[in-house]
Amino acid sequence: MTATVAEPETTGLTGRLVHFYRPGVRHLAPITQLPVIGYLGFVAASGLCSAVDSQMLMISQPEELVKSVKLTSRERRFIKFASVEHGGQLYMTPQDFLESVVEQEPRPRLKRRILTVKEIEQLRDQTPPLKKGSPQMFRNMRDKGIISYTEYLFLLSILTKPASGFQIAFNMFDTDGNQRVDKNEFLVMEKIFSFAWKGKRGIGEEVNDGGKDKKGGGPQDTYVNDDQGLQRRHNVDTFLQVHFFGKKGTNDLKFEGFRQFMENLQTEVLELEFHEFSKGHETISEVDFAKILLRYTYLDTDEYDMYLDRLLDRVHDERGISFDEFKTFCQFLNNLEDFTIAMRMYTLADHPISKDEFHRAVKICTGIAQSQHLVSTVFAIFDADGDGLLSYKEFIAIMKDRLHRGFKSYAKNEGWEAFKTCVKQEMKSAV
Repeated sequence: MTATVAEPETTGLTGRLVHFYRPGVRHLAPITQLPVIGYLGFVAASGLCSAVDSQMLMISQPEELVKSVKLTSRERRFIKFASVEHGGQLYMTPQDFLESVVEQEPRPRLKRRILTVKEIEQLRDQTPPLKKGSPQMFRNMRDKGIISYTEYLFLLSILTKPASGFQIAFNMFDTDGNQRVDKNEFLVMEKIFSFAWKGKRGIGEEVNDGGKDKKGGGPQDTYVNDDQGLQRRHNVDTFLQVHFFGKKGTNDLKFEGFRQFMENLQTEVLELEFHEFSKGHETISEVDFAKILLRYTYLDTDEYDMYLDRLLDRVHDERGISFDEFKTFCQFLNNLEDFTIAMRMYTLADHPISKDEFHRAVKICTGIAQSQHLVSTVFAIFDADGDGLLSYKEFIAIMKDRLHRGFKSYAKNEGWEAFKTCVKQEMKSAV
């Protein structure tokens, strides 16, 4: 797919004018309308040219990213958005995490803030207990907390978990099966990351002076010191550890508290996205709903406009989409795999899907009925020929990009190839 063109947008998170290159939609401001920074500056700011010679663009890359040629897209994103550091390890704040989910670029900063031991202790004292969690907690905490890379992966996984998967996730932590998770069980995440990191780099188990493998000890005994600061051999109480297990780390996490935390985080991120478009109103327009669905896809200008034009031509009752409608649809997306199974008998028979069949399948998968207006809006976007039937394959492909927020397909359109594609698209449109 090629990069595409759209107007710069403002973000609802900070209110600043940012991102010629918006998250997900991957749209670029027309070159002829760019500010004084010039074309190369624009390409650098857009994030499209990560592989272009930084000297040519006269920009400097963060030291960690210079070393990160073999890092995954999630590792690179964490490094980019992590705004604090302690003991050589990088951490996100709650605000950093929210921005990493809905923004393409982090807030402008001169350098990372280096936290002292005293500041870490102050952050621990400011962390609310689990019983005081809410769907506004991350926004309320802002920079008053630290999140490690492995916790970042955990939080990302929560965003795509269906409600039916909450118990499975809890049981994975509950290694002794007593329906409670203690701090050491939770820290198994760090141990798994350590093994994975060593495996990627061909590093075997460390041995002691006697030549035997190290056994016993806490999870931090298996930590590694990596070049990018994703993990260090130290034990720091993070925001999630204190929130789940208390300031002394002696509380147990039960399933109900775990489930409520996951629900709150999903709701908070969805509220953030919804309010970016609602601008204080109770609803977003049908077109804004379509933009949210398309924001993590790679569509060229004509394809993107085709979806929006199709919607504008077909929706005559512009009543808007409420947050509850938006939330229930996103909950359905978290059950997308179940939906594809439910629809398999239709697709194997090459049978098109009607609104009634779609509505019934979604309710079976989620237990929640979608509103007739929302289903009609979805069909207005994804009914290719206007026969009232869903264009299933393109719907599923775009919904998967939406569900994974671009991580699954992000590598397909970055670096030098994306830079050349962008230039070709602009030259073509200028003719």
